[in-house]
Amino acid sequence: FDRMNDYTVLARGLQFPEGPVAMADGSVLVVEIRRGTLTRVDVDGKLEVVATPGGGPNGAAIGPDGACYLCNNGGFTWQVDEQGARPTLQPKDYSGGRIDRVDLVTGKVEVLYREVDGVPLRGPNDIVFDRHGGFYFTDLGKVRYYDQDRGRVFYARADGSRIEALIHPLEMPNGIGLSPDGQTLYVAETPTARLWAFAILSPGTIARPPWPSP
Repeated sequence: FDRMNDYTVLARGLQFPEGPVAMADGSVLVVEIRRGTLTRVDVDGKLEVVATPGGGPNGAAIGPDGACYLCNNGGFTWQVDEQGARPTLQPKDYSGGRIDRVDLVTGKVEVLYREVDGVPLRGPNDIVFDRHGGFYFTDLGKVRYYDQDRGRVFYARADGSRIEALIHPLEMPNGIGLSPDGQTLYVAETPTARLWAFAILSPGTIARPPWPSP
């Protein structure tokens, strides 16, 4: 069969969509990073803005309470040319890294976390929930003209009661996922072309990698 034609374009006009979440009704939730929205793509391709958290909503996942949890990277400066739009540096109106909680019924946006032990989140990127009601997420950091952040991986509770850094530093940790049995955490480190695997000892506790502590 023809791989180039074996797909259907469901919707167009999205502004840098990412973090798709398949819903029970057949619709798909996506973030629009450049537009700063959480958007629902209906089964017929109709677009509906569910919430407008602003900044740079990135990874998305449904939590145990049915709300949608977003990694918000705080926004980008965008390079626009004949190839389209792509994110680049930390913008002048950078709103700070954070974890947002979105009520899918009302569209209300609540900022759940902004910092860990007094250190601000910089560019949260991707998120995955475990079966215990907590979630792991990556913080890719932000790039500025003369410098950039080191990346980190965190574990947090959906009720806002716990957040801690598990792995640091990493070079722009991006995608994150769990093994089917929930015993291994996978982290994609993009610039180094590495996929890390960490044994999970208990919810939010991993076999410590051999990196120095700050």
